Amino acid sequence: MAIVRHIGPASAFKVGFVVYAFLGFIAGVFCSAIALAGVSFAPHASLPRLVGLFAVVLCPILYGIIGGIGLLISALLYNVAAGWVGGLDLEIN
Repeated sequence: MAIVRHIGPASAFKVGFVVYAFLGFIAGVFCSAIALAGVSFAPHASLPRLVGLFAVVLCPILYGIIGGIGLLISALLYNVAAGWVGGLDLEIN
């Protein structure tokens, strides 16, 4: 039995940033596809088509930052709770 007593907040932020940036990239692809498919029907049809592709860049950055901060806060809260109750018991083979 191994006990997880502490999670490094910086490493939690890095992992959260990468995981949520990947999810943001997937969301950005869908948002861009929707924006590009409907651009001729929208009131903003005069905007260049590249505006819809901006979601592929913006979504991963925003998702990554928000997810990283969320996991950082979660790691800090876990460390406080683990100090009170002793942490998680893990069975590692």
